[in-house]
Amino acid sequence: MRRACRLLGLSTSAPYYQPRGRDDAPVIDAVSKHVTDNPGHGFGLLYDSLRADRQPWGKSWLWRVYKQLRLNLPRRSKRRLPARIARPLDIPERPNETWSADFMADALWSGRRFRTFNVIDDFSREALRIEIDTSLPSGRVVRALDELIELRGRPQRLRLDNGPELISHALAQWAQKNLIELCFIQPGKPTQNALIERFNRTMRTEVLDRYIFNSMSEVRQMLEDWRHRYNHQRPHSALGGVPPARYAVAHSTPSSTSE
Repeated sequence: MRRACRLLGLSTSAPYYQPRGRDDAPVIDAVSKHVTDNPGHGFGLLYDSLRADRQPWGKSWLWRVYKQLRLNLPRRSKRRLPARIARPLDIPERPNETWSADFMADALWSGRRFRTFNVIDDFSREALRIEIDTSLPSGRVVRALDELIELRGRPQRLRLDNGPELISHALAQWAQKNLIELCFIQPGKPTQNALIERFNRTMRTEVLDRYIFNSMSEVRQMLEDWRHRYNHQRPHSALGGVPPARYAVAHSTPSSTSE
């Protein structure tokens, strides 16, 4: 045995080693209780809290149990949405009564991602705004809508899906301040927002999937030029072959724009 251990470079006591069993049940109970009470805490806060409670387990022991419980993986809590009521897709009777808004995403040739925030008028199908940037948080959305109201006036309602930027507290405060009703579609029911979804498809097939963009300035210039052509030159089948801007002018009344 001594010669074999010497050849293998092992201690002579190695063949007689018997691992000691560890009872992980108290550690599992303590870790589970802490994570349940403090779902936002990571391992660092867990270790500091147990040390403050004078628990006897070391950092390596806690980390091994922490990984066995798969708590080292990212944990995402789901935000419960309020109940959404199915709303029929009614076409407004005049311009500036209902707007629809949605997000789209694409990438530059370099792989850098960007997003667009699209707003259309449901009556005339006009593309009112295409906000473009690499990030469009709720504050940027509110600013874009404020600028749009200065140009177009205030709509009565805004139809949206349940994206995180659109269900934010900032947008809810903005809508309450401006007396605008937020009409949220049911989750997983894009047909309830079919007008903006149809616009998104047209924008993707005619611009985003057709050209290669090297910079954000190219994206902004191309989409703004296309938005002008879409509103003033492109015939719209749902409007009897009339461009949206011409259709809006033909059906506008003095009360079309909300004050």
